[in-house]
Amino acid sequence: MVAGFGVALCAYILLSPFICSHRSRFLMRRVCILLLALTGICGRAAAQTDEIQVYDGGLAGPGVFNLTLHTNYVQSGITEPAYPGAVTADGSVNGVPEWAFGVTRWMEVGLYLPVYSYDQDMGWGIDGFKPRALFAVPNADDRRFFYGANFEFSVNRKRWDEHHYTSEVRPIIGWHLTSFDIIVNPIVDTSYDGLKNLDFAPAMRVAYKRSPRLQLAAEEYADYGPFSDMYSAHEQSHQLYGVVDYTLGWGIDLEAGVGFGLTESSDNRTFKLILARDLNVRHGVAKD
Repeated sequence: MVAGFGVALCAYILLSPFICSHRSRFLMRRVCILLLALTGICGRAAAQTDEIQVYDGGLAGPGVFNLTLHTNYVQSGITEPAYPGAVTADGSVNGVPEWAFGVTRWMEVGLYLPVYSYDQDMGWGIDGFKPRALFAVPNADDRRFFYGANFEFSVNRKRWDEHHYTSEVRPIIGWHLTSFDIIVNPIVDTSYDGLKNLDFAPAMRVAYKRSPRLQLAAEEYADYGPFSDMYSAHEQSHQLYGVVDYTLGWGIDLEAGVGFGLTESSDNRTFKLILARDLNVRHGVAKD
């Protein structure tokens, strides 16, 4: 089933009318081989997440405030809570406003507040908050090769995570090629319960730049478990997303996607929506 879905997705990408040139199809063929290799490795129940996004090293400029709204809807997901009192993924909504401020050309600080969710058993609830610090090479958007790292500290309510305090370290490695972006976030999560329990949850994005305003992308989010005792193939979480990024105008960036679970331990179908805007910068109408 996993292999069949991966083949179908890659066939759609290669036959898409948005990819016209022979060179673009040649590059995309290799991208599809890479994606199939990643998904072929692929179900333990995945933890809830308020942010489904691959970081690209982009920063708010010094002195600029930015607001990003994350919203996710699990149309068909895991029907049992990960532990007693936890949010049940199936039919749930979760999200968070992300407040960010550019400190320097290479540093941005942010705050996710409030993290919220809804499920069919407990209804709406506030789940916690997360301060973060993002470091990246200056002008990452204009570089062929770019890198950075994001550090998050989470304060969680019991309904969201059975550990009150958790953290994420997210390295950022990527390449802006002529028509494509390739970005890898080899994420490491911790619940402050020892080095042996550090969890490996990487994310990857391959995007085709159709125009300055439009990108079509494939993203993969995985959870392999703790480094000391990684999950078996059917316990791992793997989701493959088809994503559209579009600049709406007046400084508003939209990212929308649908993700499909590739293992028994993944939510079957999840929709994500991200809206972002700099708050104290004058904006005009976007042009192609």
